[in-house]
Amino acid sequence: MSHSMRVILLAASALVFLAGFQLFILTDYTNLYFAWTIQPSLTAAFLGAGYFSSFLLEFLASREKEWCRGRIAVPAVFTFTTLTLVATLLHIDRFHFGSPYVFARTAAWFWLAIYALVPPALLSIWIHQVRIPGNDSTRTVPLASWIRVVLGAQSIILLTLGIGLFVATSSVAPIWPWKLTPLTGQAVGAWLIGLGIFAAHSVHENDTLRIRSGLVSYVLLGSLQLVALFRYAGNVNWGTPNTWTYLLFIFSIVFVGLFTLTHRR
Repeated sequence: MSHSMRVILLAASALVFLAGFQLFILTDYTNLYFAWTIQPSLTAAFLGAGYFSSFLLEFLASREKEWCRGRIAVPAVFTFTTLTLVATLLHIDRFHFGSPYVFARTAAWFWLAIYALVPPALLSIWIHQVRIPGNDSTRTVPLASWIRVVLGAQSIILLTLGIGLFVATSSVAPIWPWKLTPLTGQAVGAWLIGLGIFAAHSVHENDTLRIRSGLVSYVLLGSLQLVALFRYAGNVNWGTPNTWTYLLFIFSIVFVGLFTLTHRR
């Protein structure tokens, strides 16, 4: 892996860790410490779990020596950051650029700068990386066939729901287990699309060592989402089948990650 790719993944991991802290730890204070106010709190915790898990994905990927074992992070991160920039620009009036609170105002400008700079920078480094001569190492720990099927199914579900939330928020948001606004609906959609790309990419790589950083991130993501549901159970509409389907899907994410990491063929 090139030095520039390592650097941008490492830098990105630090940035998403900060966002994860703001959203998963300071969940109820987004009006004071985040780029925009997020309600209900469960949405902020959902996004924070995504950022914390992304920290592991990017940090661990940056430590890999071989490109084929670190590239699992790049397509998903590039897609997510690009879509988040689009969502930001579409809802720019919701951000704290004029907030009387200095932390919130600073967070808004910092957010805009990061999402304006990271996608083109990552794309440029990605293009440079794939042009470097060399071959991938041989797959040594292929995924179980049924795990590939499950990951493929997860990818289809994540991409379908994510695209729906991103392009038709008002129509798709009502099936979500808790209330989403136009901005948070697109923010959640961006995460789901990024996760869907990760799942599809994992099927393509078909090697535990090549996707190891992503699997660790997957387990953390599912675990933190369960914690978020427990913390803010009052925000959830438990009376619909969609909510229980969502819960089962989260358990499937944790299971796939743990099983694949601990049962190598």
